[in-house]
Amino acid sequence: MTVWDDLTGQAEAIAVFRAAAERPGVAVAMADSSASDGQVLTAPPATDDHSSMTHAWLITGPPGSGRSNLAFAFATALLGPGTPEGDEAARRQVEARTHPDLILLSTEGVIIKMDAVKEAVARSQYSPSVGRYRVVVVEDADRMVERTSNVLLKALEEPPERTVWILCAPSEADLLPTIRSRVRTVRLRVPSVDDVAELLQRRDGVDAVTAERAARHAQSHIGMAHRLATSPEAETRREETLRAALGIRSVSAAVNGAARMIAIAGDDAKAITLERDAEERKAVLRSLGLDEGQAIPARLRGQLKDMEDDQKRRATRSLRDGIDRILVDLASLYRDILMVQLGREQAVINRELAREVTDAAAAATPSATLATMDAITLARQRIEANVAPALALEAMLVSAIRR
Repeated sequence: MTVWDDLTGQAEAIAVFRAAAERPGVAVAMADSSASDGQVLTAPPATDDHSSMTHAWLITGPPGSGRSNLAFAFATALLGPGTPEGDEAARRQVEARTHPDLILLSTEGVIIKMDAVKEAVARSQYSPSVGRYRVVVVEDADRMVERTSNVLLKALEEPPERTVWILCAPSEADLLPTIRSRVRTVRLRVPSVDDVAELLQRRDGVDAVTAERAARHAQSHIGMAHRLATSPEAETRREETLRAALGIRSVSAAVNGAARMIAIAGDDAKAITLERDAEERKAVLRSLGLDEGQAIPARLRGQLKDMEDDQKRRATRSLRDGIDRILVDLASLYRDILMVQLGREQAVINRELAREVTDAAAAATPSATLATMDAITLARQRIEANVAPALALEAMLVSAIRR
């Protein structure tokens, strides 16, 4: 088993990283002796030699394409003893996020905080302790505000010789131009439904029918496909959302539908975070030498409060992600309606709702369906801009009224 086995649909990107891990030679910043102000310049990353190695990488691709999985696979190959297949001991440590030369910069809140970036930058200056490199993986690099990104930029401009940065973001446009100029970009594509279904069968032991349905409903989003395939409740909540949208016949129904969708997103978020929160609390209490239900001494309450604050931030992001996922599912529904209106029934995603989709297609024109799809996009943008989700969903569902 190699570190690349659990990746799917990204053969070209895997080939780039395997070659880079096999033939190291980090491109570090070089001081320009002709610069009077002592400016540090960085040689531009190679773009045509797939076997080259550089100090900073950017993995881009749509949500669910496997950016983080590929980043950690590459990190494992770099932290191992020099084989592109990855060392088993290093793989276990990376999976547990306990490797001494691995630095993870991520957030379960809305943005990555500046203090976290400063800490990662400071740690990146040390030489590796057991591996060939010290590797810094930045998940969701697009979640940094500009002043935070500038802290990261300084580290990329003056990198230590044996430190490698691996950034992940949906697209290059989500990062500052100055950061984009100092990284080598590897772009991922959306894996096919068949690729994702095959991965679910091989990795998670899911039967072929369930795997295909989950991959299709998730529109090849690997993480969401895994959840739909392994959680019947998640699949049920998704179907309820689509049926609620198909039943909108009035403004009052749109308002009630929006409230129900937010409740569904909340239930989904709780299902994701509740078990993890409980495990975290047990681990913290155990580390403090306390039993569940035991009175917490005043001097230790601050540590528990910090944990609870982190859990609240994670719950907020999980709810926002859940609402966004509902909007993505609704976009797939109205795409199906449009496909039926244009005579492309074979391209329908939500085949289990074929009769309802056909009825909805007959009740509207293609232009009206396109207007609803535009409203869904606008609702996502509004929520991203901190408009109240209920108002954004209500406005979107009003455009979906069919009589």
